Amino acid sequence: MLRAISHSHGGSSEPAGTLRLDHAARHLRRKLVTTDQGDEVMVDLPEPVLFADGDRLVLEDGRKIAIVAAEEELYEVLPGSACPLRHLAWHLGNRHLPAQIDEDRILIQRDHVIRAMLEGLGASVRAVVARFQPVHGAYHAQGHDHAHGHHHHHG
Repeated sequence: MLRAISHSHGGSSEPAGTLRLDHAARHLRRKLVTTDQGDEVMVDLPEPVLFADGDRLVLEDGRKIAIVAAEEELYEVLPGSACPLRHLAWHLGNRHLPAQIDEDRILIQRDHVIRAMLEGLGASVRAVVARFQPVHGAYHAQGHDHAHGHHHHHG
């Protein structure tokens, strides 16, 4: 069985395989995974890593497995005239929901309760299927202590 012992961000070399994971599964430390090519890999990293699309798992023999962000069923949230994007981002951030905040839209996992809330704020919401790269504010902290320090001063 292959063992992945470290990781790297991106890379130009051709990977030995690919591993398609949704955003929740891209938080890895110790886990047995199966690549898209059918190889079993024991991920055994010194600390938890949140992988992004294009990152690599580095195997013991130096070969690399490329992480591919799986397409997920999401809602695309567009701001309305009465509800600017930062306003929507604040409401979602307040609920600690994983959200991908782009220049002109926000992507979230499908949740009809949240959809109703956002539409009530004046946003328009539509179902999309896309790769999901949420901004993990607090999740880059070591371990899983979701410190609820309120750093919401992004002016």
